[in-house]
Amino acid sequence: MTSSSLRRQMKNIVNNYSEAEIKVREATSNDPWGPSSSLMAEISDLTYNVVAFSEIMSMIWKRLNDHGKNWRHVYKALMLMDYLIKTGSERVAQQCKENVFAIQTLKDFQYIDRDGRDQGINVREKSKQLIALLKDDERLRVERSHALKTKERMSSVTTAVGSNNQIMFGRGSSHPNLSTSQSDECGKVGGSPASYHGSTSPKISSELEQTRPQTSGEEELQLQLALAMSREEAEQVPGAGKTNTGGSGGQLCFTFCSQFNDIAMRFSKVPQQLAASQGTQ
Repeated sequence: MTSSSLRRQMKNIVNNYSEAEIKVREATSNDPWGPSSSLMAEISDLTYNVVAFSEIMSMIWKRLNDHGKNWRHVYKALMLMDYLIKTGSERVAQQCKENVFAIQTLKDFQYIDRDGRDQGINVREKSKQLIALLKDDERLRVERSHALKTKERMSSVTTAVGSNNQIMFGRGSSHPNLSTSQSDECGKVGGSPASYHGSTSPKISSELEQTRPQTSGEEELQLQLALAMSREEAEQVPGAGKTNTGGSGGQLCFTFCSQFNDIAMRFSKVPQQLAASQGTQ
């Protein structure tokens, strides 16, 4: 955890910020990366709650009033505002239109960092884009409709992937962790490319799960049964059509089957082979 994250958490506690306010502060932090799509989606959903809507917008306007070295607060607040206008409650766009002058002032935002780079241009360009969008009702309607459909589609895909394959990309990000290789991900969901892409039949997976030993005792029993049948097959006389009834393999197999019938029945193939060997005795 970075020092900036620690400071932010301390401020959250000291100022007793709500869940909605904490999410906005996280999305508009000074960290050198943009807010995740999942975090913005959570904030977007919260705008449909009257109390949370007020808290979210209040924090965004506060971030827009930052300046200087906190230019990321301003730029990310504009990014978040753009997202909420398109996917959040319609009250977001309405409030932004009513306070458009606050966004217009950002067209003159200035900040040159210590390396001489003009970081203010990011804020200036984003504010111009937002103002143009807010002033064009038809364009706003079209972009909002498109963004809502995209959000719904992505939400469905994320839910399906998370519930079926359990392939998560960390911290709710919409992008995979590039430090994790595809082979590692395959290992998490079954160890093969087929399982990585979710093509494994649920029925087959269920059957495999049922035949898998659940305890060390069951695993030992399965091994003993397999060894017993191997001995029995080895003791059979070729071409005679008879089985060595005095062999220890058949007796051991019968003993394990009678004592652990309730466990052995879980292994679909083992009981069939036991029944066949007992029928020849």
